[in-house]
Amino acid sequence: MIVVMGATGATGNALLHSLLTLGTPIRALTRTPHRPIPGITGSHQPPVEVQYADATDPHSLRAAFKGACQLFLAMANSPAQVELETRVIDIAAHAGIGHIVKISAPAAEPDSPVAISRGHHAVEEHLRASGLTHTILRPYAFMQNLLRLAPTVAQGVILGTTGDAPCNYIDCRDIGDVAAAALTRPDIAGGTYTVTGPEAVSYPELASRLTTLTGNQIRYVNLTPDELRGNLIHNARMPTWLADHVTEIQQLAIARPETPTATVIDILGRPPRTLDAFLREHQAHFRR
Repeated sequence: MIVVMGATGATGNALLHSLLTLGTPIRALTRTPHRPIPGITGSHQPPVEVQYADATDPHSLRAAFKGACQLFLAMANSPAQVELETRVIDIAAHAGIGHIVKISAPAAEPDSPVAISRGHHAVEEHLRASGLTHTILRPYAFMQNLLRLAPTVAQGVILGTTGDAPCNYIDCRDIGDVAAAALTRPDIAGGTYTVTGPEAVSYPELASRLTTLTGNQIRYVNLTPDELRGNLIHNARMPTWLADHVTEIQQLAIARPETPTATVIDILGRPPRTLDAFLREHQAHFRR
């Protein structure tokens, strides 16, 4: 039995679909079990167990982990992430889970310039100290998050603070496939993998591609970090910690030029999905 946390999130849901094609017993965890999990039906064989669990509720975690042998750990970034994920690891270890696949972040280092990445480093260290077999996946920016640009794209602009620096993007479905491999193939389990798509693309290039795709002129507007942070807080209504995170991640792309890795093709034997294919698939989101 494989327990999947974050089953309604983009990555966790992608993993569910990957595991279903392998016929693997799955227990999907959600804080809202009365709501259908996208793409999951009662006709799947073996059936997917759907169970309530909340990382703030240790009793629910103990019940959710009972009888399971592996855990996929993916949680939304938040100021409480270190506390919550370390609790999950401790309860999983006590419940007898033997292998955890954790979604981490690039630059997960103790002195990372990105606060959330420093938190991921702390969780990784806790996982190593647990003695459990563990696999760390460090994906770069999710292509699915580009859909959040739709409101400003509709106004003909993309705002950022990366200049011409290239950024790595990865389709969450590729992350799900890599995670499924780590959970079902002993030769993959136990490693640390940086996961990207096949190319790194700058915001000006992204604007150019969206211009071609939509037929509308899209331009990139480069802001200072303070300007971007202020825009995210006051116009996008982001909480301060998240606006800080977005700004720090974009500045990291300048400080450490991003290049693609071969992780997906090495593990899956196929190339990762391309950014152009993703944009075409979702072009309706970006059209005015």
